[in-house]
Amino acid sequence: MDTNKNVANTIFMRKILTHFNVRLLALSLGAAALIAGSALAVSHTDTAKPKAPDASAKLEVDESPVPRAAGPYTSFAPIVKKVAPGVVKVVVTSKAANVAIPEGFGPNDPFWRHFFGDQSGRQMPNRQLNTPRQHGLGSGVIVTKDGYILTNNHVVDGADDVKVTLQDGREFTAKVIGRDPKSDVAVIKISANDLPVVPMADSDKVQVGDIVLAVGNPFGVGQTVTTGIVSATGRGNLGIEDYEDFIQTDAAINPGNSGGALVDVEGRLIGINTAIFSRSGGNQGIGFAVPSDLAR
Repeated sequence: MDTNKNVANTIFMRKILTHFNVRLLALSLGAAALIAGSALAVSHTDTAKPKAPDASAKLEVDESPVPRAAGPYTSFAPIVKKVAPGVVKVVVTSKAANVAIPEGFGPNDPFWRHFFGDQSGRQMPNRQLNTPRQHGLGSGVIVTKDGYILTNNHVVDGADDVKVTLQDGREFTAKVIGRDPKSDVAVIKISANDLPVVPMADSDKVQVGDIVLAVGNPFGVGQTVTTGIVSATGRGNLGIEDYEDFIQTDAAINPGNSGGALVDVEGRLIGINTAIFSRSGGNQGIGFAVPSDLAR
């Protein structure tokens, strides 16, 4: 199967942002308007330069190698207890907006008349489509005690409101500090202190075959942990991001895991879960994470 077909079958994690009101939009404006709205909704870009993180923010970094001679592991519970408090749920909301309807849709179009009757001779008074308020879901990783959180750029791109929920149930409004669309990494911050953090490992030392755990909030069901191995490193030329140097894993990653943690058996962050290859929309054993060294 050639590369183009693989890319065509790719369902990126950026597609996971759930648009709860799309069906209402389809019922009110018909299939033609829905196509127009969807096509334009994904065209949003932000050219603003990301702000540099506060110099006072201190990352916890542990670059010691993974003890590969240890094992076998009978339980990952100690690792999960260490990591889970530092992985958060991220809920984003964007405001309703008006977008232009593309040329070719209108009263004289047969497809339009099929849904809205014969409007011959009339001009559309307003070639605008009202898109509803939209909601999205993702995950994030706390990397400093004073509230800096790593997530994916596609999770917060275009968001007007960002809410972060900690494992203990506390909820905060987050501010987007910086974004890098080319690598799909973003930094957000909440106003809190003494937060649990996930220390960073040196992702350059990760090897194929290393055991890893993926922690996130798939489908909004709540924090979930899956396990697998590193399937490949330095994976690129996938057409997912402008800059690609992914860690590939077979640990189950599903919609909602975007921005979540990929950790080693020491509970250290080696990557930010970002995308999957899938023909079904769910996990098929091919997931990708942005290396922690790139996310630093």
